[in-house]
Amino acid sequence: MSYVLAFTGSNSSTSINYKLLEYTASLLQDEKIGVLNMVDYPFPMYSEDYEKENGHSNSLVELMNEIRNAKGLIIAVNEHNGYPSAYFKNLLDWLSRVDQKFLIDKKIFLMAASPGGRGAVGALEAAEKMLIRFKGEVVEKFSLPNYGQNFDEKNGIINGDLAKSHKEKLNSFSEAISQ
Repeated sequence: MSYVLAFTGSNSSTSINYKLLEYTASLLQDEKIGVLNMVDYPFPMYSEDYEKENGHSNSLVELMNEIRNAKGLIIAVNEHNGYPSAYFKNLLDWLSRVDQKFLIDKKIFLMAASPGGRGAVGALEAAEKMLIRFKGEVVEKFSLPNYGQNFDEKNGIINGDLAKSHKEKLNSFSEAISQ
């Protein structure tokens, strides 16, 4: 059994990506999983001056330890104007200050949901490039467009084709972390 850490690139209390993340985590039967709500991880905007004066917060160190203990990560990024949120970029900035290669040997299932028809593909593409830069391996990507029409909080992904694709990608990720 591998430990999988799941978190979003959003610090919104109403994040649709967090709902997709919780649903995805509930489907992993053979893995120990930790789901983090990033609302509980507020970070100031990164600056060298702030870091020199204040160092690294306890919550940043705790998050880094969670990442280090995980064999795999499930990350659901949100999209703001075609890119991942400023919160997600800031989170990566802070983590990389603790360890530039903080994602080395980490297998990643990268997801995004959006209310629009493009399914946050811009955020997925940009996030993948960022994660690879820090030595993460994006094993699978999943995009959920038209969230309100394709996702139900009780039943999960209700579009048959999307549900099948999601399940296949989740199984592929699960196989990758079990090797």
